Order: sequence, then C-alpha cells, then structure tokens
Amino acid sequence: MIERGSAWVERFLVPPLGALASNIFLQAIRDAFIIFTLPLILAGSLFLIVANPPIKALADLIAPYQSAILVPFQLSFGMMALFLAFGVAYSLAQYRRTEPVQPAVLAMVLFLIASVPVSDLTNLKLGDVLPYFGGEGLLVGILIGILTTEVVRRFRGSRFIIRLPKSVPPNVTRAFEALVPAILLITLVWSIEWFVSSHTGVVTDASGHSKVQQLTLPILLMRAFQPLVLVQDSYPAALLEIVLMMLLWSVGIHGMNVVTAIALPFWLSTLTVNATAHGHGIVTEPFFHIFAHLGGSGATWPLVIYMLRSRSAQLRTVGKVALGPAVFNINEPVTFGVPMALNPVMMIPFVLVPVIIVTINYIVFAVGLVHVPVVLQPFTVPVGISGFVASGGDIKGSLLQFFDLAVSAILYYPFFKAWERILIQREEAAARPEERSERLAAEVH
Repeated sequence: MIERGSAWVERFLVPPLGALASNIFLQAIRDAFIIFTLPLILAGSLFLIVANPPIKALADLIAPYQSAILVPFQLSFGMMALFLAFGVAYSLAQYRRTEPVQPAVLAMVLFLIASVPVSDLTNLKLGDVLPYFGGEGLLVGILIGILTTEVVRRFRGSRFIIRLPKSVPPNVTRAFEALVPAILLITLVWSIEWFVSSHTGVVTDASGHSKVQQLTLPILLMRAFQPLVLVQDSYPAALLEIVLMMLLWSVGIHGMNVVTAIALPFWLSTLTVNATAHGHGIVTEPFFHIFAHLGGSGATWPLVIYMLRSRSAQLRTVGKVALGPAVFNINEPVTFGVPMALNPVMMIPFVLVPVIIVTINYIVFAVGLVHVPVVLQPFTVPVGISGFVASGGDIKGSLLQFFDLAVSAILYYPFFKAWERILIQREEAAARPEERSERLAAEVH
C-alpha cells in the first residue's frame, strides 16, 4: 500500500512541482532576496524595534528621537526594492552564465529612472519617492532586474554591439559591449516614465492621506496589482500558499523557497504597511516562518520529542540528530530522516498540521487577539522569542506559538504511532535473519 502511494506521488506530483521549483526566474528572485536584500532588511528591522519599544515608559523616553532612530530602517528596509533590482539581475546573470555586474548596476539605474518622476530633481524630496524604493516598488524591481539581464545577454550574443580589436584590454571590451543595450534600456525606461510622469493622480500614502502627485511606474503597478495584493492578504491565499509549500516539501523540494520567490513582494508590501503605518495585514513572511513553521516546515517540533522516546531505532536516531537543528527551526533531518517526503503515511499530517495552524493563526490575528506581525527576523530565532519579536513585543505572540505546538503534537501523534509500528515491524523482520545467522554460526563453532 505504502509503495503504491509513493509511486503515485512520484508519478503525478513530482514532475509538475519539480518544474515549478526549477524555474530559473523564480530561483533568481529567491536568491536575490536571500543574498542581497534579507541582510539589509534584518539589520534595518533592529532599528525599528529600538524605535518602537513594547514598554510605554521606554517608548515615551525614545519618542523625541524616534525619527532619527528610524533613519537606518528607512534607508535599508525602506529601499529594499532598489537592492532587489540589483540582486535579481545579478542572480539571473549567474544562472545564464554571463557576466553579472554590468546588468546588475544597470538594473539599479533603470529602477531609479522608473521610480522617480521626470521633473526638476532639485525640487524633489526623498520622502516623496522613498515608499516606492521599498515595499511598493518590489514588483518594478523584479521586472527591471529580469528585463535588464535578458536584454544585455541577448545583445552580447548578437552583432548589434560595439566590437573592439582583440588587443584592447578585456575590461574595456566588456564596457563597450554593454554600451548599446545600456543606451537602449535607459532610453526606453526613461521614455515610458516621462509619459507616465506627464499625468497626475490622487495617491494615498501608507498612513491613509491622499494627495495629488505625479504618477510613476511603481504607482501604476501598485494600482494595477492592488486587487491581487488585497486578495493575497486573505485566508484563501494563505491556505493556498501553505498547501503549495507543504506539497513541494512532500516531494523533497524546498517549498518555502519556491513560494517565497512568488509571494514575497506581496508579503513585504503588507509588512511594510504594518511596520510604518500601523496596518493590519496578516499574510506576511513572519506569518509563515515564525507562526506556522515551528521547528521547521510542517511544525515538526513535537515529532522530535516523540522520536526521542520511540521504540524504533531509526526514529530514535533521527530524533537525536534533529533535536539541535529543531531549536533553530531547521528540520531537514526530520523531513528526510523520518522521512516525511515521499511517505504517504506522514505526508498527510505534514500538510494537514500547517493548514490547521494557519487557519487558527489567521483567525487569532483577524480578531485582534495577537498583534499582527510587524518585524522581519531570521527564521532561526527559537520559538517563544520569535513570536514576541515578530508581533512587536506582544507576549501573546509567544503564547500563540506554544498553543500551535500543542495542536501540532495532538494531530501528529496518531500518524507518528502508525509509522512507528511499521518501522518496528521492518526492523524486527530485518533482525530475524541476522539472529538465525548468528545461531548457525554458534552451532558450527
């Protein structure tokens, strides 16, 4: 039965999910977030925590200096789309096996051109365009990063570039090779932005105030995708994302990385509003990493405890190996040691438990029992601490994590016992031939 279930999974689930996970553009976006954007977001978030302490007396003390303390946050977290444009172009160029620095730098320039109204820049205030360098400009950053690398790569292999004699130093040759696509892309993006900037519209900022402002490409894209942003911050979207994550993990593919590459621009946009304008968005990156993946994807912390007391030698061994990593929410030893992946028995709770936890958490955040996530932090922060930090110093964030762990423990238990019985039978069956061999050897001697 188990073998037939595994064959069905490998035949019908692995091919489509594997194709999604191996998409080169999604991989480039994922790498760009992790390598180029995440360190700056995490560093900037520390200043957000300092500027908004959970203790009222301390908050009152810091209030006169809050704007100054938030400057590093605004110029790191608040400019992540600019860094992302660089990162996407760089990562995609590496996957395409072409020189990455030139398209990455060009992507940053194109992003600035696309995000700043075509006007007298001496009269422009940084605060007017800063929101579009952050969460609201992520989609533009991604698109420009991909466009830049693809165009530069295609020009390098064509005859529409400036070719210099072989005696010219390679650095000079590469500079002239990038000149034609750079001029064309800058002209194209500037022309589009000039046309867009010639129109004005009523723009609502993160705090809810409306004003007439020159339009830019990020503003237009945010308007176009506003329905998608609203839909993404909903229970059906959260349910779809967690199911996709766990189905990918169930066939051995890093589900969080794949879904993050698609949804992170929307998650961070919502998180930015929560952090800077007291928004109430629920479906953000911490909603999954901090409040759903307790002990790792699948909320497998309770399984580690069960395995330490298991009668199965295999499970006890995996439990000992998995205990340390589980403290820091790393559960590859569990996923591939139990195993959860390609195991029809354990795949059921592996998907079901996160779905139940996401449902509980969504309701809790929606009714206001726990403050919505406002702080991005490494997923390796241990359970208990991470919930407190992510919710902006709300101790109920930690209590919610422990409640979710209790739910996970209850739901996993019957499936764990069923799988344990199967492994014990296999281990006993494997031990019998060995025992017979030992007896025969003893009789011979």
